[in-house]
Amino acid sequence: MSTTVTFSREIANLLHAAGGTPVSACMQCGTCSGTCPVGDFMDVRPQRLIRMIDAGLKDKVMATRAFWYCASCYQCTVRCPRGIDIAELMYGLKRYTIWKNQYPEDLIGPAFSETFVKTIVRTGRSYEPVLATSYFFTLGLKEMLAEAQNATMLMLKGRLPVLPARIKRLENFKRMIKRIIPIGD
Repeated sequence: MSTTVTFSREIANLLHAAGGTPVSACMQCGTCSGTCPVGDFMDVRPQRLIRMIDAGLKDKVMATRAFWYCASCYQCTVRCPRGIDIAELMYGLKRYTIWKNQYPEDLIGPAFSETFVKTIVRTGRSYEPVLATSYFFTLGLKEMLAEAQNATMLMLKGRLPVLPARIKRLENFKRMIKRIIPIGD
């Protein structure tokens, strides 16, 4: 007997792994959408996104940009009367679409996220000049020059390191990270 896990069950498992309440507990009150500061910029508001997940509309959920616009302010999570960690849901959906390689190609977010994780795994710290390359070339010439000028000024003032710092016991850190992040070298 083959057991196929539904999309809504996969997402419930993501939230369960993070210790959160499943989206099936949502009563569709709209508090999340009403308090979201970037809701007007999303193609689908959080309340509707939860409903789509609950209905098993995987292709439509994967095609949305809503979770990529999430500001991670946690207002939705704090105010949810059912205790659903909606911000974690947004993070989980980002990870899920990256793992499944199913996201709109013109988004900067997936490349930025992957670059961020690889940088952390490699050095144990975030390093802005490497992260900037994930979106730098999507800018126009004027914006690229302004970013380069700002970065140069930050480096000259010692606010942006020329080389990335490394943490102590980096190998121990890498072993720990590789247990929780499914990413290669």
